[in-house]
Amino acid sequence: MSPELVELALRKQRLQLKSADLRTDFVRHTRTFTPLFHGIDRVADSLRWARDNAPLLSGLGVFLLVARPRTVLRWARRGWFGWQLVRRVRRFVS
Repeated sequence: MSPELVELALRKQRLQLKSADLRTDFVRHTRTFTPLFHGIDRVADSLRWARDNAPLLSGLGVFLLVARPRTVLRWARRGWFGWQLVRRVRRFVS
C-alpha cells in the first residue's frame, strides 16, 4: 500500500472516531429535552384523541350545558378570556 493511501485510511478512521464522539455528545446533550418532548407528544396525542372523538365531546358539552348552565357558561367565559390573552401575547411576541 502506498503511503498516501495509508494516510487517507488513517485520516478516515480519525474522522469516523471524531464523528462517533460528536454523536455521543449530541445524544447526551439532547437527553435534557426528553421530558419536554414527552410532554409535547402527550399534548399532541390528546388533541388527536379530541379530534377523533369530536361527536362524543360535543354531546358531553350539550349535556353539561343543559345540566349545569351556569358552570358551563362560567368556564366558557374563562376559556374565552384565556384565548384572547393567548392571541394578544402571540401578537406581542411575534
